[in-house]
Amino acid sequence: MADVRGKSIQALVRDLADGYVSANPIFLKGMDNEVLKQLYAQVQKMAAEIRGTPFPHSDMQAIRQRNMRLQRLHGATIVIKNFARTRQIKML
Repeated sequence: MADVRGKSIQALVRDLADGYVSANPIFLKGMDNEVLKQLYAQVQKMAAEIRGTPFPHSDMQAIRQRNMRLQRLHGATIVIKNFARTRQIKML
């Protein structure tokens, strides 16, 4: 697995979900095509993991945290897709 800015892609996606890093075109500019594809796949995988966890019906703070993580990952997905389109990279 490739490293991005000294971190593994899994750690980077975890930071994206927690809000420590934001995905934007400037951040993605230094990545090559394969790393970008791996990042996209890992974001999709983490979003599926979060959706797969049991929903915390009575804990409002946990619901808010879960939804914020999903929202950040969705935003990162959109930014990565649009950035890949400008570079003419096929994303799965």
